[in-house]
Amino acid sequence: MNTTLATTITADPTLPAIRITREFDAPRAAVYRAHVDPDLVVRWLGPRRLTMTVQGWDARTGGGYRYTHAGEDGTEHRFFGSFHELRENERIVQTFTYEGFPDGVAVETLTLVELPGGRTRLEIFSIGESFEARDAMIESGMEEGVVEGYERLDEVLGADAS
Repeated sequence: MNTTLATTITADPTLPAIRITREFDAPRAAVYRAHVDPDLVVRWLGPRRLTMTVQGWDARTGGGYRYTHAGEDGTEHRFFGSFHELRENERIVQTFTYEGFPDGVAVETLTLVELPGGRTRLEIFSIGESFEARDAMIESGMEEGVVEGYERLDEVLGADAS
């Protein structure tokens, strides 16, 4: 597994949006499955210091999700959203809301691009309601969760391949 894979997180200068790009040494179907199977999602989503529990997960067009990340100190962060479109092995469109900031709904489009050699590029475009909401998301520690989460996803994909 290539341990030099980098996650790119960019704030769009013209829209209240964030773009995330990451490549994985795994086939597109495996990366997709890791995003829709709750048993896999809990193994990688978020920073290592938090434990994830799923209260609801219905990964289908028209479905939804709700989960909690908890720290050892008892701090909890709850998230929920709706799955608007799931196109197997290609695309997921969903809303994303942090319960602590319920007016900050983002719409996220995740696209998986098949690359040579059984690799996959993940591209996420997440647009919020305002620049202030977008900037608050970035300042909340989102980068730590995204970067560590994708490092953990590399581990899950590697373990599932062996």
